[in-house]
Amino acid sequence: MNRVAKFEKVSYEQFRKDMIETFNLDVHGIDGITTENLIKKLYDEIKLPQRATGGSAGYDFFAPYDLNFPPNRTNKIPTGIRVKMNDDYVLMCFPRSGLGFKYRMRLDNTVGVVDSDYYGSNNEGHIFLKMTNETLDGKELKIHQGDAFAQGVFLQYGITVDDEADGIRNGGFGSTDRKE
Repeated sequence: MNRVAKFEKVSYEQFRKDMIETFNLDVHGIDGITTENLIKKLYDEIKLPQRATGGSAGYDFFAPYDLNFPPNRTNKIPTGIRVKMNDDYVLMCFPRSGLGFKYRMRLDNTVGVVDSDYYGSNNEGHIFLKMTNETLDGKELKIHQGDAFAQGVFLQYGITVDDEADGIRNGGFGSTDRKE
């Protein structure tokens, strides 16, 4: 097997910023628990993606906190993870197959595409996953912190012989075609 990538946590500062922005958190906290302490605890407990077996193609992503998906509910999930990979590889992200089969869980962008140059982006290449429970049976899904909920597969890709791409990435969704 080729070893083509390495998962890492984003910095605590990046995770904190993204959690506060994603959930519109009050940094002063509530009920005697400060938001800072809660975010730090979640950050410290983040598990890096890993394969379950030697034959697994996908690296399981683990929930950084408890997730609740009532029917037709969407969650935007800052994973706390980034990945450094060879330039000719891409990480493709999918829901875990059992969740898709049982709950019609899906990524809102169908398949997550993490390019190799995303790692150096101004958000440290922080991987977010946005997922929806599209059950037709009214089933609610609860995923506990540390449970596998998505998977990423590394794929090698090629480019055309006349390719002259020279853009510079600085962000996530749609950042490669922005003229800022």
